[in-house]
Amino acid sequence: MDDTPRIPTTVRPAQDADIPAITRVYNQGIADRLATLETEPRDEDERRAWLLGRGERHPVLVAERGGEVVGWGCLNPFSPRPAYRFVADFSVYVGREARGGGVGGALLAALIAAAGRLGYHKLVLAAFPFNEAGMRLYARFGFREVGVYREQGMLDGRWVDTVVMELLLDGDGETGGRGDGK
Repeated sequence: MDDTPRIPTTVRPAQDADIPAITRVYNQGIADRLATLETEPRDEDERRAWLLGRGERHPVLVAERGGEVVGWGCLNPFSPRPAYRFVADFSVYVGREARGGGVGGALLAALIAAAGRLGYHKLVLAAFPFNEAGMRLYARFGFREVGVYREQGMLDGRWVDTVVMELLLDGDGETGGRGDGK
């Protein structure tokens, strides 16, 4: 058993000063081919425009450990159609140095809570089935698999599937008896 003290994770709204870390972590996620169908690295100018272009219902949160941003997550529009205004897609990215240390769980818990405060009814995502850590995280928070998009995108010359998952919220950032991460 590892007795190394765990550095606490703090989750807070992203700020302009976080752009370099957000860009670094996102580019690691792109390069590692575990969490996105994005294939081209992003630069800080693009990420700054992305952050500034987000509305109140689509926050970006960062996770800090020891004063350093080691991950980020956000709520994204699911669809521009008004009927879908209570459904959000989300993203969670954790820097290589912090993976497996609870950062993803801290971000996901904060995103679920934010979604409830913002009046969302449901969170959805599409994940790679081979991202075993991500799949365990989503299951721990009560997400259920609703299907698989076969050959949804091409990465490095091969077709990859994505697993579609959902979590119903009760309106207070809680889930119907699940999603507490335990």
